[in-house]
Amino acid sequence: MPDRTKHLLGLLLGTEEDWPRAFETLVARLGPVRDPAGTEHALATERITVEPFDLRAKPRYDLVIDRLAYWYYVPREWLKKVALMDDVYLLNSPFTFQSMEKHAAYCAMMRLGLKVPPTWLVPYKNPVDHAKYAYTAAKYNEPFDLDAVAAEVGYPLFMKPYDGGAWRGVSRITDPAALHKAYDSSGEMLMHLQASVEGYDSFARSLTIGPETMVMRFQPEKPMHERYAVQHGFLSPDAGSEVVSISRLINAFFRWEFNSCESLVVGEEVYPIDYANACPDISITSLHYYFPWAIGALLKWSVFCAVTGRRARLDLDTRNYFEVADSQLDYDAKLAEYRKLADEYFDTAAYHEFCATSLPNVDNMVRDWVSSPDFDALLVDTVRTTYPPAEHDRFVAHFRGLIGLWIQEG
Repeated sequence: MPDRTKHLLGLLLGTEEDWPRAFETLVARLGPVRDPAGTEHALATERITVEPFDLRAKPRYDLVIDRLAYWYYVPREWLKKVALMDDVYLLNSPFTFQSMEKHAAYCAMMRLGLKVPPTWLVPYKNPVDHAKYAYTAAKYNEPFDLDAVAAEVGYPLFMKPYDGGAWRGVSRITDPAALHKAYDSSGEMLMHLQASVEGYDSFARSLTIGPETMVMRFQPEKPMHERYAVQHGFLSPDAGSEVVSISRLINAFFRWEFNSCESLVVGEEVYPIDYANACPDISITSLHYYFPWAIGALLKWSVFCAVTGRRARLDLDTRNYFEVADSQLDYDAKLAEYRKLADEYFDTAAYHEFCATSLPNVDNMVRDWVSSPDFDALLVDTVRTTYPPAEHDRFVAHFRGLIGLWIQEG
């Protein structure tokens, strides 16, 4: 029988270096962790390599944090194998990657009654590279009036790829000339047209890891190092609670446990506009002030899942959500029921009890490490690999200041 008190946490990585180093360091510093029965558990990390694999081979990992398989199919298929055959716990589920393509995510949240702006999908501008396309298009593709679709959506609107990613191909469109220019440039990208939410008061980006959520003021028009404003209380209590509920609902629905959500807030109204980001940016140079919270939350949720033997649920249980959506409850009452379903999925009460009893010193450990020369060396290394040499001093000082503010306010 395998030893159930030793847990290997696998990191499936692309180009990232900063948060993996932070995560590895904190796991190494963690020491033994007692489960609710008092048994000690040991945890370690390992970076996963990509290589041929036997479908019947037994993996050594209890949990894998995946940051690669959304675009690299070999590790994606390995993840499916270890989830289906070996009960390896995954952040995130490879079975809902299709939903990372914004279209399915929009449809699901519209079905649940969220205030997603009017959205249409339009065909490719250029033919796809497929031998059967010309015949199929000639026989079945209906001609369509792009201007009529845009008029139905309403100006101003956004044209954006259905599969998204780092603001690729996103255009704000205010008139037919700009509409056709953007569409002509879209090539083989499949595009949505989505109504703009004008005059919003706040752009909120919420990062959710397990049952924990950080809501941040986002400034998309600014350079990456300034997009997350350090501003507390920028939403009213009701709007802030709604953003949290929507974020956790989306994650529980799709079995994502490491995802970010973007919402526009007008007064007390919350309009989710992008919430299929199941490989969210958590770089030091992006999150800065919020980075220690993110790495601490990722550590605690990963340890909770591994030590308690949390089992992945590959089925989505959509009917539970749709029954709420189809009920006579008003919007606020439905959101409260969705929050209950999300808390049930994330074992929220058990998680917080585990953190209080089995991980009582983690927050202080994170703070001590972030205050150390070791963390500062990681910060400097990240700046040096991210920015040109002439900007190193400027950005080291910039990020040291923001991290120092987090330490001071804690």
